Amino acid sequence: MAISELELPATVTAHQFTEPAKQAEGLARDVAERLRAAIAANGTATLVVSGGRSPVAFFEVLAKQALDWSKVLVTLADERWVPVEHADSNAGLLKRHLLVGEVAKARFLSLYRPAASLEAAALETDRALAELPGIDVLVLGMGDDGHTASLFPNSPNLAEGLDPHSTRRCLPMLAPSVPHQRLSMTRALLARARFTALSLQGAGKLATLRAALETGDAQHMPIYAFVQDPLDIYWCP
Repeated sequence: MAISELELPATVTAHQFTEPAKQAEGLARDVAERLRAAIAANGTATLVVSGGRSPVAFFEVLAKQALDWSKVLVTLADERWVPVEHADSNAGLLKRHLLVGEVAKARFLSLYRPAASLEAAALETDRALAELPGIDVLVLGMGDDGHTASLFPNSPNLAEGLDPHSTRRCLPMLAPSVPHQRLSMTRALLARARFTALSLQGAGKLATLRAALETGDAQHMPIYAFVQDPLDIYWCP
């Protein structure tokens, strides 16, 4: 199966690569170009990325791109509710693979907040995100269940998380199939991105995307909500 075989909405642009290394290079090149343009136009740029193991190669290539990182704000689309020192922290992942060398000059806005409860932490993060000047570049991933960011199927807060008119920027998210409670940006905030990329690898992820398109139900497969807006998909086998 190739991404060209999918019936993608007119809002979606597909980029196909032959291998993961070329996908990482292509995505990093395009992201850096968009960040440079934002800096040239506005003096600053905001980059929102997703965590997990899949984007590590992309992070490492992006870290080598030439741009004025001191003018970039970096944050995450979602985070596990664990301190940065925890092995499963997405912030810790970024500090190891992206926020190194010249990129360490970027400002990092953490989603994690120590608080008495996940809901209290989400409210604190929501307030912190109010200072976000906008999102110039957003890089999403997708799970085998069709989730993106931490907008998981069957999570109690999913309907609000997908509501394009929600006033919340961050919500507590739960999923019985994954460890750790989560903090996630809402679709209402993520949809403001000027450029959104979805990074996918393998036939399995392509099959998941096809199922989401055929199902047409964002509550069942949340990624469906994001293919209704302008989206660039970067895929390799």
